[in-house]
Amino acid sequence: MNGSRLVAMGHYQPAKVLTNDDLAVMVDTSDEWITRRVGIRTRHVAEADESVADLAGHAAAKALANSDLDPTDIDLVLIATCTQTERAPNVASRVAARLGVPRAAVTDVGVSCSGFTHALAMADHAIRAGAATNALVVGAEKMTAVTDWTDRTTCVLTGDGAGAAVVSAAPEAAIGPVVWGSAPELGSAVRIEGTPTRFSQDGQSVYRWATTQIPALARQACERGGVTPGELAAVVLHQANLRIIEPIADKLGAVNAIIARDVEVSGNTSAASVPLALSKLLEQGRIPAGAPMLLFAFGGNLSYAGMVVRCP
Repeated sequence: MNGSRLVAMGHYQPAKVLTNDDLAVMVDTSDEWITRRVGIRTRHVAEADESVADLAGHAAAKALANSDLDPTDIDLVLIATCTQTERAPNVASRVAARLGVPRAAVTDVGVSCSGFTHALAMADHAIRAGAATNALVVGAEKMTAVTDWTDRTTCVLTGDGAGAAVVSAAPEAAIGPVVWGSAPELGSAVRIEGTPTRFSQDGQSVYRWATTQIPALARQACERGGVTPGELAAVVLHQANLRIIEPIADKLGAVNAIIARDVEVSGNTSAASVPLALSKLLEQGRIPAGAPMLLFAFGGNLSYAGMVVRCP
């Protein structure tokens, strides 16, 4: 085998929906202010007893069902998350047990917003190296559990959910080389820390970094994937907010691509945002099989990871 391919996807969001009008009752904000500033209209909120592993498990089960593989075929489980409270067993182990996946390597990947694309690259590398054949890669977050609901600059952003992918060995590479890295000297611009644990950020620093640095890196991912931006059928960026997504997409020049805007209805779901948005696009049948898609995530740690992936 010379590479790996995306086989199937699935996603899950909690039933509870929090609107901008709901938030306006909780803090000094309004639907007009939120929509204008970040482009978010609604977000999903998990119940108190619904864990990151629960969210991940639902999405992973859907992806596995869509793949036509059995749980026994999976030999690597990677869960990208930065909001888990469980340390051992880790989330990957809990999901493997829930789905009946035996003997798989189970690892959590903690790179915040770019966690899923990091994990997807890791799965691709493991398959190319012969260390795995079929991998389950999930991004899952319960961001509302670390949200300060009195801080109107951050509580308007966050949402909960999960997206999952099944990745398998393939005779030809359908997942392109990853472009990844970080600006750790600026890493404190996004924080999930303290007691109680809370999400906070320097929004202006993140905005400047993302809109000035990410477009060139996204073009590099296209080059490494053997396509031009104009050949892309879809661009799925980290769903941070529309004021970041739209400038990056414009500078990239993917004039023929569908630009994922799931942030409008899901909010910022950190590591879950890319697979959640992509799974919805695939479920809607909006991207032709075999068409090139750019997945590029960035954020916490001021880290990034992206690659060109062929639509299953």
